Amino acid sequence: MNKEARVQFVINTLKELYPTIPIPLDHKDPYTLLIAVLLSAQCTDVRVNQITPLLFAKADNPYDMIKMSIEEIKEIIRPCGLSPMKSKGIHGLSHILIDKHGGKVPQSFEALEELPAVGHKTASVVMSQAFGVPAFPVDTHIHRLMYRWNLSNGKNVVQTEKDAKRLFPREIWNDLHLQIIWYGREYSPARGWSLDKDIITRTIGKKSIIEEAAKKII
Repeated sequence: MNKEARVQFVINTLKELYPTIPIPLDHKDPYTLLIAVLLSAQCTDVRVNQITPLLFAKADNPYDMIKMSIEEIKEIIRPCGLSPMKSKGIHGLSHILIDKHGGKVPQSFEALEELPAVGHKTASVVMSQAFGVPAFPVDTHIHRLMYRWNLSNGKNVVQTEKDAKRLFPREIWNDLHLQIIWYGREYSPARGWSLDKDIITRTIGKKSIIEEAAKKII
């Protein structure tokens, strides 16, 4: 199967498995999505979805958020990890949104990435899910699967994003990156992975990975 056929196999399989795509992080608008994505760094989406209702009950907009102290924010978000950095980021970006953007989340990669604690991946998620702008945020699942499927060399997430954008049609990026995340969680996790359940890797995967998985079965 050539690369074009493998790419098409991925698209078709994921479309069949996930005709409707749940959004991993609970939110109601661009601001609450931005905060949820920021909290998700080195934290599971399940945990984030348990913590954000507690935070948003006190402040679900930048104006209420800056009324809270960094310490108060830190106490609420502590279970998400990295709370000193994240609480400063949330407080700081809320100030900047009010001072520079009229209290609104800006709709550009550049403006988002200027905000404290907001990197390229966070900006990509917000642009994609809040504003519908084509983006391909690469998380640990996408990075792992693109390598397993022999569609990227696994060197780093920057390279993985470039390869994904080059291989997949732009008009499906926003759905596809979520479909890959769900597939990674359900069928191709980092640990406790069974090749039997993972039809995509089994069909188009990197030869060395398939051979390694086969040895474990034996």
